[in-house]
Amino acid sequence: MLGIYFLLIILIGLVVIGLYRQKLGSSEHPNLLIEQQNKQIIDEQQRMEKRLQQTNFQMLDTIGQNNERILERYTQFERTIRGQLLQHSTLINDQLQRDFEQLNERIEVNLMRINDKVNERLDSSFNQTNETFQNILVRLAKIDEAQRKIESLSTDIVSLQNLLTDKKSRGTYGEVQLYQILVSVFGDKNDRLYQTQYKLSNGTIVDAILFAPPPLGNLPIDSKFPLENYQRMMDRTLLELERQVATKQFKQDVKRHIDDISTKYIRPEETSDQAILFMPAEAIFAEINAYHQDLIQYAQERRVWLVSPTTLMSTLTTIQVILNNIERDRHAIVIQQELNKLGDEFKRYKERWDKLSKHIDTVSKDVKEIHITTEKIGTRFDSISNVELEFKE
Repeated sequence: MLGIYFLLIILIGLVVIGLYRQKLGSSEHPNLLIEQQNKQIIDEQQRMEKRLQQTNFQMLDTIGQNNERILERYTQFERTIRGQLLQHSTLINDQLQRDFEQLNERIEVNLMRINDKVNERLDSSFNQTNETFQNILVRLAKIDEAQRKIESLSTDIVSLQNLLTDKKSRGTYGEVQLYQILVSVFGDKNDRLYQTQYKLSNGTIVDAILFAPPPLGNLPIDSKFPLENYQRMMDRTLLELERQVATKQFKQDVKRHIDDISTKYIRPEETSDQAILFMPAEAIFAEINAYHQDLIQYAQERRVWLVSPTTLMSTLTTIQVILNNIERDRHAIVIQQELNKLGDEFKRYKERWDKLSKHIDTVSKDVKEIHITTEKIGTRFDSISNVELEFKE
């Protein structure tokens, strides 16, 4: 609207300027002409004002119509936007509803799976707990049984202590343990390798003797069990002086046993130049080896070897391996001799086979010659037959 007013003002200015120029160009005309021009200008101004009013009214109508159209379009746009928003809101609500339903379904499925896993684990845990409880009951039963065995073993230990207080009973215990070790290594009643309660030529009886090959020879084994002074020596409730006296007496007991075995059982003309002193108690043997090396040296000087159940088992096992190797070597010599004999027989077999092969070659040659002669005779017979047939025809 301001642009239209601005154009009208410009037009009026142009008209005024044009008239002013005409006035300047014709200043010599009469006043009548000027009045006519003024009248024309006034008329033109009135016409321009009328046109301006008409234009203003048209612009106001146009602006009103435009405002109505804009209002209508705004209303229509608002309705469209509201409809689209309502439709979009409905779609969003539907989508949210579907997503919520799917989420509920997934949650229910996951809850079912979790419930199943929880039930499975609870069942497994219950089974494991039940199994553990059963194992505990079994172990409690075993513990009760072990407790009864311990009580019985305590009674047996008391009985064993009562038994070991007697020297003769200790000797019998050592001999029985020695026999068990011999049986476990060499077998029961293997008189070819060992004998128990073996009587020597001097009238003494050794607990066992092992018949080993030279250079070892027949090895005597005797059981000794110096217990009383050992117990007093290890008793911490006694005074130190009493324990020292018991230690001296213990060493004297061991040396006396070593001397008895050396003088009674080592017979150069009948047994080996060495013997074995078997101690049935590992504790006594360990005590001597750990703290009484003088006893070990004393025994070695008299060719008497101190052993415990464990070391005796190892010694006898080593001797058994040596005996097996000796027996294997002896059999190897016999096998070698037999193989030499077999070699001689094979040489004779080869010579005879060579002779037979020569005879076979001669016979084969004769057979070939006979075969050739047979072929020739057959050919002659065929020739004779063909001649007779031709003559008949």
